[in-house]
Amino acid sequence: MATPSHGSIFRRRSLLKAAGLGAAGAAGLPLVSACSDIQSSDGSTQVTEGFDFLPQYKEWPLPVEPDLVGEPPNHRSGFLSYPEPAQAIPEPPANSGTYRITVPTWGTPPPSDDSYFAAVQEAWGGTVIELAHADGNTYAETSNQWIQASEFGDGIHMFSWMLGSHPNFRETVVNRFYDLTDILTGDISERWPLLAGRVTEAWGKSVWSKDPEDPESARLYGIPGSLAGGPQNGMYVRTDLLEAADLAVPTTVEEVLEVARAWSDDAAGRWAFYGLDYLTPQWFGLASGNGWAWIDGKLVHNCERPEYTEWLEFRRTVWDEKLIHPDAPAASLDPKELHKAGTTLFHQDGMSYWGDYSGSVTRGEIEGAVVPLGPVAAGGRTPVVFGTADVEGWLFLSKSLSVEQVEEILDVANFCAAPFGTIENQLLDYGIEGDHFEFDAAGVPRTNDHGSATIGGYYGISGKVQTFHTGDPVLVQQRFDYDASVLDHLEKDIFEGIRVEAPAAFISALQTLKDQEADVVYGRSEIADIPAMVDTFLSNGGEDARAPFTDAYKIVNGE
Repeated sequence: MATPSHGSIFRRRSLLKAAGLGAAGAAGLPLVSACSDIQSSDGSTQVTEGFDFLPQYKEWPLPVEPDLVGEPPNHRSGFLSYPEPAQAIPEPPANSGTYRITVPTWGTPPPSDDSYFAAVQEAWGGTVIELAHADGNTYAETSNQWIQASEFGDGIHMFSWMLGSHPNFRETVVNRFYDLTDILTGDISERWPLLAGRVTEAWGKSVWSKDPEDPESARLYGIPGSLAGGPQNGMYVRTDLLEAADLAVPTTVEEVLEVARAWSDDAAGRWAFYGLDYLTPQWFGLASGNGWAWIDGKLVHNCERPEYTEWLEFRRTVWDEKLIHPDAPAASLDPKELHKAGTTLFHQDGMSYWGDYSGSVTRGEIEGAVVPLGPVAAGGRTPVVFGTADVEGWLFLSKSLSVEQVEEILDVANFCAAPFGTIENQLLDYGIEGDHFEFDAAGVPRTNDHGSATIGGYYGISGKVQTFHTGDPVLVQQRFDYDASVLDHLEKDIFEGIRVEAPAAFISALQTLKDQEADVVYGRSEIADIPAMVDTFLSNGGEDARAPFTDAYKIVNGE
């Protein structure tokens, strides 16, 4: 594995304090904030386990048992047929507040007066949630401005992968968002039984500290999204195009390159790839996240390893041999549409793309078939698959809200936590029968064009009690089997039980390195420039960040 771990033994907050592990790292720019705000120019370390103030877990029994039983979160269970949904919340609360929540959106936002929103708001008790849609492509960066200015309404949804775009996010959390601790501590099952059924791990990952050197300052600030594990992304290949070209699905990186060469034809406007950036490091055994791996008794960054050069050489070969779309450096085209049109053979995307593509085929919108490549590696290595279990994101609430207003939003979050197999979830995910969806011959709800353009805005209010593979039974079985096939290859999280927020200088240096990587792989710089790139990264923040990351690793793993 790229990041071998001997297992986490860190379970108590007191260890963090005893070790003196807190803010550390290179200096960065302070937040623009009031003089009473907590500020730090350094990174910080936050434990995510062992708290005694989280909501008390109380199992919420599923109304319907899945047909395929996995081991969540890395191997989620699945339904092969659509069950008769049960009522999760027999008596919704009567509420009348109106709130505005900012959410990222990819595509055209739906009209706020659609019947879907009125039906959902009536079902959860009358609370009006107005969604402020913002461009998902720039949301990670621009949300920093809205948050610092407290111009995000009554709440804002942030995906976990967006946090790296926010320098000193810990300070942002404790300065800008509502402290939920006193409201959610202890047994909350009477009013919010579905939130009480959220696993403790999800709530623990929603904790930040005012003072990272004092564990007693840790508080609960976010309503967690669903706890997701297993593979989050895949490299999808058009199996119909492979079959037409008499080519087999590749099982190694060397075979991927062979297939790409055999299928691509630059003159004919046909290229194997469009995007190769965020998924392919795993093909060379590199580490995910901030790029640190524990090797031979020390923490080593990806860019210091020979596999890093191999990875960039592979991508440069793809460019030099015209196996990648010429627009790839500009990234101004829609890679999904290129893949669906058969212009590209491979496409990197989230796991939802599998279902999206298959659904488009079922509706007669496109032709073809896709599958994600299984675990592949270069040079005979043991394959690594990125898939650390984490919450998908959080809903953060404004500090200006009253206790009663927060409790009302938590009523809504409790409704949104209803899992598949409930009436509440059917309404949230499919809308109104006849307006947003119809049941097919097998009794499975299928969204129509209206539904597809409308449904999805409330995903950020709360994660589910449990998530499942659902929909087309053939695809559900394939997804279930695929998750099982990669279990033994999932990368180990060497920082399990602790969140390390990198110093601002490290984040800046890492972004510069990514920009330089693009220069190399797209022919604007040479492979020979890599050592200088690494030196720049280390001298501008990479080396200074090694110490706090090393300390965190040792605390977690008992080294």
